[in-house]
Amino acid sequence: MSPQPHFLLLTYPLQGHIAPALRLARRLLAAAPGALVTFSTTATAHRRMFPAQADAPDGGDGRLEFLPFSDGFDNGYDRTTDPAACTDYMASFHSAGARSAGELVDALSARGRPVTRVVYTMLLPWAADVSREKGVPSALYWIQPAAVLAVYYHFFHGHAGVVTDNRHDPSFVVRLPGLPPLPVRDLPSMITESTDPSEFYHSIYTTVRDLFDTLDRETPRANVLVNTCQEIEEGALTAVGTYDALPIGPVAPSGDEAGLFEQDDLDELLLGLEESGKPYLCVVRKDVKAELADGEATLEPETEARLGLRNGIVVEWCDQRMNAWLVECEWRVGARAEVGSDGVLRAAEVRRRVEVVMQEGEAGTGDARRAASEWKRVVAEALGKGVSSDRNLRAFVEAVDSGVSV
Repeated sequence: MSPQPHFLLLTYPLQGHIAPALRLARRLLAAAPGALVTFSTTATAHRRMFPAQADAPDGGDGRLEFLPFSDGFDNGYDRTTDPAACTDYMASFHSAGARSAGELVDALSARGRPVTRVVYTMLLPWAADVSREKGVPSALYWIQPAAVLAVYYHFFHGHAGVVTDNRHDPSFVVRLPGLPPLPVRDLPSMITESTDPSEFYHSIYTTVRDLFDTLDRETPRANVLVNTCQEIEEGALTAVGTYDALPIGPVAPSGDEAGLFEQDDLDELLLGLEESGKPYLCVVRKDVKAELADGEATLEPETEARLGLRNGIVVEWCDQRMNAWLVECEWRVGARAEVGSDGVLRAAEVRRRVEVVMQEGEAGTGDARRAASEWKRVVAEALGKGVSSDRNLRAFVEAVDSGVSV
């Protein structure tokens, strides 16, 4: 008799990873009523998720359990501007994380809850190694668009040279198999600004590189669950190469690019939105807000008072370069606001672009609004029961239940 399906979901300790991973955990439970899920991130992030409870709650019926693993910094890690500190943390995250996750697999088995499939988010290449050592199949949960996965895939499979040689020319157009031409400015910053050992996020870059090396070593083929749906990224999904990429989303927004704003930039952005006269939601990542407010993550009141904001609010999230490219060029639901020759995004440019996107009624206008409405319908249908993303997730669950790979 085969064991009860049990997914161990391992994720990096950032909100942009935890949120989509947690939503996936709940979708796995919905797709497989008899399955178990153990959700695991670092001890520090685990405490942030459940600050007032000695023990994390289960799903109410014992099927969802939250258990932390150690990254070697169980008392917390303070982000600094020192590249060496970032490198040291990633080294510890790799070594301590792999050891602790392996112990977690053993402990769950000893409790009569053996893990039958490990699912892990990006920046945890060691999770696949742990799975292999324990004789448990694994799958990567790619929380970004399929286009980003395809770009990374081709970068690490023969196309690094052209990107690296031209990374300081934002207008240089890179041509990758199966993808539309992409200017360097739209490529992930990890492959244009972090490949040199002297750069701050170089240790993150090497971790992404290790991830693709890990995927290449999977036999017969690496399984990758992708946070997108077939209908909106069909071309990118076919450009991924030798991996079994299974679109099962979108389940949540995500992203982790470094902040790009100075205070003046944010002021100009907000002024432009105000001058457009349209209601708006300005999304600024929490750590960027904290930096701009000298460590206080409450930027909105100060900004409102200084700029007289009336038409919108500032909330937390972040964008990525390729997300912007997808929004403007592939899905055509937005317009790019260009920085000036002084490198500053001006209010007038923001206002102009908002007006372009929000136009309606006139001939040839309102295209972005119509496209957004159409894509909303497509995604909603893809997530419906028995349609592409739902069907793919259920196929993945059934394969785990039967003990085969997909």
